[in-house]
Amino acid sequence: MDKQIEQLVEMGATVPQARAALHKYKDVMQAAERIFDGEFAHIHDEDGSARMQPGTSSILTPSRTPHASTPEDVVQDHDMIDADDEDYAEDFVDYESDFEPQPMTREVDPYAGKYVLELAASFLHRPPGIFFSKDRREEVIEVEEEGEFVSLPESQEPVKLMTQGEWMKGCPEGNEQSFLFALYDYLCNGSCPCPQVCGFKVPRKKCDFFPLFSEFSSYTEHLRAVIKRSCPTCNIEFCFACGETVNIANNRPSASSGHNSLFHCSNLQGVILGVGLAMLEATFAEQRQQLTCNGNQGPQRSKSNKKRKLHAHSTPTGDDEESDSYYASFSMGRKAKGGTGYAGDHREDTSGQLEAQAQQLVKDGKIGSLLSRIRVYLPSLRRHGGALTSDYMVHPTALAHLRRRFNYLCSTLLRNDSLTDMSDRSVLYFELFEWLETISNHEALASMMAMPIMVVSSVKSVAPKKAVHGKTIIRERAIIYEGSAGPRELLEAIVIQARAAIKGLEGMKSSDPEEEMTEEQKRMTAKGKGKAREPSPSLNDENEKLLAFCRRILTTAEAIDRSLRETKGDAFVDRLHASLPKILTSSTFDHISVRTGGTEEERKKAYLDWAMQVRFEYCDLTVASPDSEVNTSVPHYKFYFNNEARMIATSDFPKRSLAIAKELAVLTTNLPVSWDSSVFLRVDENRVDIIKALIIGPEGTPYVCFLFDIFLGPTYNHTPPSVKYMTTNGGKYRFNPNLYADGKVCLSLLGTWSGPGWISGRSTLLQVLVSIQSMILCDEPYLNEPGWANAGGTPQSKAYSANVRRMVVKTAMLGNMKNPPEPFGDVIRTHYRLKADAVIAQLDGWLASDDGKQTTGDSGQSSGKCDATSSSNGFKKDVEEMQSLLRQLQDGNEALIGLR
Repeated sequence: MDKQIEQLVEMGATVPQARAALHKYKDVMQAAERIFDGEFAHIHDEDGSARMQPGTSSILTPSRTPHASTPEDVVQDHDMIDADDEDYAEDFVDYESDFEPQPMTREVDPYAGKYVLELAASFLHRPPGIFFSKDRREEVIEVEEEGEFVSLPESQEPVKLMTQGEWMKGCPEGNEQSFLFALYDYLCNGSCPCPQVCGFKVPRKKCDFFPLFSEFSSYTEHLRAVIKRSCPTCNIEFCFACGETVNIANNRPSASSGHNSLFHCSNLQGVILGVGLAMLEATFAEQRQQLTCNGNQGPQRSKSNKKRKLHAHSTPTGDDEESDSYYASFSMGRKAKGGTGYAGDHREDTSGQLEAQAQQLVKDGKIGSLLSRIRVYLPSLRRHGGALTSDYMVHPTALAHLRRRFNYLCSTLLRNDSLTDMSDRSVLYFELFEWLETISNHEALASMMAMPIMVVSSVKSVAPKKAVHGKTIIRERAIIYEGSAGPRELLEAIVIQARAAIKGLEGMKSSDPEEEMTEEQKRMTAKGKGKAREPSPSLNDENEKLLAFCRRILTTAEAIDRSLRETKGDAFVDRLHASLPKILTSSTFDHISVRTGGTEEERKKAYLDWAMQVRFEYCDLTVASPDSEVNTSVPHYKFYFNNEARMIATSDFPKRSLAIAKELAVLTTNLPVSWDSSVFLRVDENRVDIIKALIIGPEGTPYVCFLFDIFLGPTYNHTPPSVKYMTTNGGKYRFNPNLYADGKVCLSLLGTWSGPGWISGRSTLLQVLVSIQSMILCDEPYLNEPGWANAGGTPQSKAYSANVRRMVVKTAMLGNMKNPPEPFGDVIRTHYRLKADAVIAQLDGWLASDDGKQTTGDSGQSSGKCDATSSSNGFKKDVEEMQSLLRQLQDGNEALIGLR
């Protein structure tokens, strides 16, 4: 009991509060949660104080002496300096809030749905844990000082010194600012005395530890030159960073560490990682700005991209130079371009692509090399040759800089949505994976992998002002930080792509048991016993490269999970995995249930959450073989291209496998889903070349749920996929000039219409799907017919749309509701249940605008004209029946309804 009380007191509670909470809740973590919720705030200590001030905790803080002190000591020391030295005060104006005692933060386990409070231990053991919600939002005022340059022997050019504002930049957590200020102040000012207290001192200057060289290697060489100091009186060597005696025996040389003098203490670790990561961040951001300015294949700048999401760091102020100097604001990954539609007349410009790729590889090599050199100084208990002193003594500022600076680069690279692009840039990504594993392998840092990342949401400049005596120009910026997905969560999207690619590279497997061998085959097998097996056909180099990259991704994810289990426990990791995105299969299907919600906003959120889960699935698309068929070794599929698929069931096409692997990797995480329009895919578990698609047209169009069969043939991706439109009411209805009643899809990408066609090795299935969704399934389909593009709003166009709506209600709505096409039955029912109110209102509008003409089908003729003669077309009856079915789906609206 006494130990639990001591833990709660160290977290900031009073002894009476700790006793009362433990008496009521027994469990120390639950008691801590309730204390910080304020349940025991009315319980006072004997001296009348309600709670111990968090700033007086026993967390050790580096100070201006080699020994540890509290944050209050730092504040008092700073106040004393202000009183004694006005010139010194000018260097640290406007930082009062940065190093004042911060309240103990209530830490949130985002995967448990409840608060998890962790003790911030001494920095000699491990830094404070960082736990907070992705819903968190912080506004931070950051100070930008005028740069200072000095001349150093190691450089022919003046070298810029890192300012205090640059050192402390980022979203603060708990007492991080106190640690950062204390170390910066300690290494920039005063003097380092001989540890034998003989009176010898070496004055410290900012240029000793904070010069920003153009190369990280120049910085480390500079530190090696200044770090060891000798006392002429005592004839001993001591560390200039901490003031302690250098003990060579405890800092043995290591093959991986190079000169071991830079591993002497945690102060050195903190400053090397801080300065090194600042160099890395600046180099990375500069490269991204160059891409933006050059217009290389990347998204538009923030001010022109109105739909940019949180993680893209939008800058509503329009001050692009200001925001770019902080963080660049577009994704490194190149999204697949949208497809060219049926009537396009432009060609894609491919000039300069190879040159741009070569330039990107050079930049990636530079970042990768810098990452590799800095990684040597990461705390690692698994260091080759044995751990060194600084590997055990993790400085709190090391965690602060990793969380603020490394997470920026990490989250940007992990948001790349193209596995192919990542594989092509493997030099950079392999090094990134090394960082993730090294961080996760250290107990003091592992939690960072699962915690949300605070990213810049907006940057607003404040008018500059002068500091004391007008010597320094000070600029302030208001930075809004918002929580976003953490490294492990971001990595999961890449894991999904890697698994899909591996599935594609493995080729097609027969789902049926092997045929019984003949007697001759058995004899041949017996003769071959003891002999070496013939090697299986090897993959080509490009396939092997992608396969190795995918396996490396999976290895990294497994290593992070293993470390988190050791440090956070199985329950934490299980909750983390439950929150990660998944690709479902028929064998690993988890029961999905959806709450419709009471408001439209709640329904939209429920729809999007559900659609993201089910947009891509593996499933069994096989059907029973006909009774008349003798050879059943090759299964049949409920699929338009069944015969073509069965013909190549046992064939191996390495280039095709590579193309399919790349396609699957993109499709698993990039299918467009939204309240207005979505694309759902189902891929056969054993034949990933057999695909079914359900495309829901954009809101405002007469199109709802339309089914397509897709086959990636033997020459894919050299030739386009085969696509067949299946929602035709048995070949009777033609819903669009580009969707024939016989299932033909007219699209230049597919080679079924004039215009820019399929580009081998570059065009993708995603382009085809998006082209159908956005270009063919449009709000005025009459305009898709050649020669009628200028007939918008004409009576003929309105009549065509009215006829399409009648066919849609009868076939695509009622038909799909009564006899839903497999395997999309659950998708269709859930879609209509969540959107029932919107669809009912839409049907009322369609009925009110109907022209009363008879529905006209199409037997495949190219004419889209309607010559209806009947005023009683049955449309009202179909609408009322559909609305009735929708209301039935809404029954039990507040309950959780299982879909499968």
